[in-house]
Amino acid sequence: MRFFIFTSLLLIFGFISSAQRDSSKSKFKKFYLTWGYTKAYYSKSTIHFVNNSGSGKEKNYDFTVHNATAHDRMDLDKIGDIVNVTIPQFVFRIGYRFNEKWGIELNYDHTKYVVDDYQTARVEGRFDDTWVDSNMVLDPNTFLHFEHTDGANFWMINAVRDVQFYKPNKKFIASWVIKPGAGIVIPRTDVTLFGENLNNDWKVAGWIVGVETGLRLQFLNHGFFEFVGKGSYANYVNAFVLGNGNGRANHHFFTTQLTGTIGVIF
Repeated sequence: MRFFIFTSLLLIFGFISSAQRDSSKSKFKKFYLTWGYTKAYYSKSTIHFVNNSGSGKEKNYDFTVHNATAHDRMDLDKIGDIVNVTIPQFVFRIGYRFNEKWGIELNYDHTKYVVDDYQTARVEGRFDDTWVDSNMVLDPNTFLHFEHTDGANFWMINAVRDVQFYKPNKKFIASWVIKPGAGIVIPRTDVTLFGENLNNDWKVAGWIVGVETGLRLQFLNHGFFEFVGKGSYANYVNAFVLGNGNGRANHHFFTTQLTGTIGVIF
């Protein structure tokens, strides 16, 4: 995932450098970069697992876990370690403002999604030649553990509407921001099935739509702080799981987030 972040930063900063040369005479500060951390909450999700490889060396399956509950993993204890600053549920935004009211933003959330172990859920489907339709305990040692923890990875392009409501002077502006957008999810899925574990590679696995809104405080012309809430719908249509390259999982859920970021304007 660091590769995706690094590549995105190179592309966007290249665009920024080019645009700055074209607008060097303008006094309006158009570009900004923010970094922060987030808390996420997830709705229940029905998860479908399938592997029909036909190989006798591995288990074939096609089953659904209904209404599974899940939680995030903030890992805030890693913030103090500079080397591991990207381990917690961090976020960053890179934006371009057309004027004081409108802008566009690349919005990335490194959220983590973890299905609750040992919950009882209805499981329906086939395990090799055996059909099951009953309540089962999601025991990570003998049956199932499922998570996107490096991470669920929401990448969105947002429109940005900035509504100023308090401006006592040029060095302090309070405004309300509204950011609707859409994008893709690039999870790294860690799954344990029947006692076998696999931490997969990252892949484009689906799409996401949502809106972020909250308070923005701009200070000293070049700095600002945002505290926002975000509601999203994420649909993972094709995530990797066990199955020698053939195993797949799909599910969708609603998520809400509370996010704080600090930014710089230039």
